[in-house]
Amino acid sequence: MIVLKYDGTFEGFLTVVFECYKRKLEPYNIIRASGSQEVLFTESEYIATQHGKAGRVWQGVRKRLPRRSLQLPYRAFLSEFPEVEMNLFRFFQRLFDSEACVETDFSDPSVLSLRKLDKKVSFEAMRMLQFVRFQKTKDNIFFAAIEPQFDVIPLIINHFKSRFAGQQWLIYDLKRDYGIFYNLKEVEEVTLSTKQFHPINGKVSPNILQEQEAEYKTLWRDYFNHINIKERKNLKVQRQHMPRRYWKFLPEVSGG
Repeated sequence: MIVLKYDGTFEGFLTVVFECYKRKLEPYNIIRASGSQEVLFTESEYIATQHGKAGRVWQGVRKRLPRRSLQLPYRAFLSEFPEVEMNLFRFFQRLFDSEACVETDFSDPSVLSLRKLDKKVSFEAMRMLQFVRFQKTKDNIFFAAIEPQFDVIPLIINHFKSRFAGQQWLIYDLKRDYGIFYNLKEVEEVTLSTKQFHPINGKVSPNILQEQEAEYKTLWRDYFNHINIKERKNLKVQRQHMPRRYWKFLPEVSGG
């Protein structure tokens, strides 16, 4: 039994799929190399990412999946679900070896699992579009901290790049310790070695925050409190539409 390890990227996973087909491997498991533990009575092998091999696999996927389902594998992968790699591998096996419409076969446990993950990840990405709150720094960079349940940053890049094309901004995932920075020309992935924001709620240090930012937050909270009619307040409904795990990033409810 062999366990195949990779670097945690989608291209890395696709490279593993390529090697499995090339070498006729049936892995016991496919896991990310970082944080993985050895499994008794198995051998392990690390597969290095090769963009050419990954590209060939993805080309095969594009030929076989209809346009409406093309992002299903990628969004499911971003869930980081413990068994998502093996579910995707089995899905690709059927996709490449069958002429049937595999993506709609809900009797297949792998397909059903991927569909559920796809839905959850898509919903989380949509919520990020609603709950991102920027803080303006003295050097005119708009900073926002997030802590999504899934790795949805790749899914929200185009929205913010299009909507805030005239501003420099940085959206940082506290949970995964990486972010995306837009420099008015392009978006690049960044990891900050020196963090000038709170590690839990993402609040920017006062010494680098633009002076008017505190006033804007106060105005926003006052507006929120003004329209929040006490007699109509329904915390149960509020938490359904605005889960509590987001509150620490929202000045209108966090008080900060």
